Amino acid sequence: MERAAALRSGCLLAALACCWQPGATAQPIPVRHVEGTLHGFLSLRAQDGRVVAVGDLAQVARGDRVTAHLVFHFRDGSVDDDTTVFSERGSFRLITDHHIQQGPTFPQPMDLTIDVPHGQVTSRSKGKDGKDEVRSDQMSLPPDLANGLVSLVAKNLPPQTPEVKVHLLVATPRPRLVTLAISPRGEQEFTLAGSPRKAMHFEIKIELGGVAGVVAPVLGKQPPDLHLWIVGGDAPTFLREQGPFFQDGPIWTMELASPDWPAAPPSAGN
Repeated sequence: MERAAALRSGCLLAALACCWQPGATAQPIPVRHVEGTLHGFLSLRAQDGRVVAVGDLAQVARGDRVTAHLVFHFRDGSVDDDTTVFSERGSFRLITDHHIQQGPTFPQPMDLTIDVPHGQVTSRSKGKDGKDEVRSDQMSLPPDLANGLVSLVAKNLPPQTPEVKVHLLVATPRPRLVTLAISPRGEQEFTLAGSPRKAMHFEIKIELGGVAGVVAPVLGKQPPDLHLWIVGGDAPTFLREQGPFFQDGPIWTMELASPDWPAAPPSAGN
């Protein structure tokens, strides 16, 4: 289920970022824990506890290539749909990422495709005349591009790593690269069916360089931090994530979800 967080983190950070910080060094993301095939369920809750969307993650691994499809269906009919393909031979490498946000929940619909091997970024939108508009840009994309892979970076950090920085591609509206700083913030206690456990808390910041980095906090435009919780050990697992899904959006919490079963009928003879 950490794949769900990876997809979601990359998507919402892409929606929040607005400026490029030049000069960051690109480093591949080492694989310490390989991904596999799974199907998971998630819920998305508002700050008052309301469930605003339910999600399905279907992930398939073939050789060293993994395809993960995460889709959230909102109560108002909106959809957040993201498909990420990446390789994990020695290091995580993004191959393609296709992210769609559409419906009443999202003030600015989005349809963004990243094709890393071909260095192509394609965005689709509706023009003022209602017709589809397609924009394609050729870019030199770094090996540490983390769209759809953010929580995997956190999950694969060596225990004593103070911070790691990776790149993220955003459309604002022209595609550009931003730098993410992912930092562990210590352990936090939680309970599982009354049993005490601990999770590692990660904080993810978007670093706005140059004039934008100075002016943004003054103007109230500094993107909010994202918070992520992962259980460590030999098999690290995603638990929850908090942050907005789009620029100026509300803070939502994404968590693992369990099925609700109807009450079992009385057994014969009772």
